[in-house]
Amino acid sequence: MFALTELALFVSASLLLALAPGPDNIFVLTQSAVKGRLVGLVVTLGLCTGLLVHTSLVAFGVAAIFQASATAFTLLKCAGAAYLLYLAWGAFRAGAESLEDRTQQETSLFRYYLRGIIMNVTNPKVSIFFLAFLPQFTHPDRGHLTVQIALLGSVFICCAFLVFGAISFLAAHLGQWLRQSASAQKWLNKTAGSIFTLLALKLATATR
Repeated sequence: MFALTELALFVSASLLLALAPGPDNIFVLTQSAVKGRLVGLVVTLGLCTGLLVHTSLVAFGVAAIFQASATAFTLLKCAGAAYLLYLAWGAFRAGAESLEDRTQQETSLFRYYLRGIIMNVTNPKVSIFFLAFLPQFTHPDRGHLTVQIALLGSVFICCAFLVFGAISFLAAHLGQWLRQSASAQKWLNKTAGSIFTLLALKLATATR
């Protein structure tokens, strides 16, 4: 369905876009550094699940609503900003983790998975980006456009998972060293809270 050269170009572009600093990879970085590699990978799975939602919205044309309707765009971005502020508040309040805290964390990984989904889905700019990016690599004479977009979205998600997974490993390695100190753990939490706040402000002031 896709020419090899076009697919290679799409994969290269997807990897570079996933590497470019943005809310998702910064979110993976902070969560991995603060909570560890496992949480980072679970958050990555949540973010990629959110990308599945955006791919579906583009494939079925729903994403065009966010591009055309200022009200829909504003409502969704405000919900996303509010959630980021909620995460920032939790990070600012968090102290140094004990061994018991880490054990409890391992039993609530689904919460971090949901956190990744919400983080991604409540950013309407992702849908609008997919709406502008994915159709550029489709061709009406190569089959149903919905199927082509779904396939391209799946490839993009795989690329994002590889990049975010690498970020989670690297950030967790650094975070493990920092978490050996209670003061460093508190500094990590405060840094994560500040980043969440900045991301919330960026999202709240985003335009279509």
